[in-house]
Amino acid sequence: METAFIQTPLGTAKITGDANGISEISILSEGNLSKKIPATLKEPVQQLQEYFNGKRTQFDFKINPQGTDFQQKVWQELLQIPFGKTVSYMDITKKLGDVKAIRAVASANGKNPLWIVVPCHRVIGTNGSLTGYAGGLWRKKWLLEHESPSAQQSLF
Repeated sequence: METAFIQTPLGTAKITGDANGISEISILSEGNLSKKIPATLKEPVQQLQEYFNGKRTQFDFKINPQGTDFQQKVWQELLQIPFGKTVSYMDITKKLGDVKAIRAVASANGKNPLWIVVPCHRVIGTNGSLTGYAGGLWRKKWLLEHESPSAQQSLF
């Protein structure tokens, strides 16, 4: 596994992966930036930078998140949420076929190891409110506004 640290508008991002794909992208409040990006991480780093520069709306590098079968199913559903759109936790539980699994879906969402790429920030409360986000609600708000088709209007 190789790791790189890059600067983003929301803090330092840690990117970990190998030839099998990227297994983790997380956000840190601060950290030492990588002086050299390993070859296996160059494409993900470039795509993340394009995302933050407003030039990319989806990612196409290989991912390899590690989790339980249920977590993998939830993360696959998250990947279906279009750029600039949001869904509720209940929407996801309905797609998975068990509305009683809402807490399990929320838990899997919170354990998403691929920040931004698997867009857990696009999941909101049924009433439209910003709810739980491992990176902090201020980052979730920033990401949703960054992806909003109307850049002049605040969502929240």
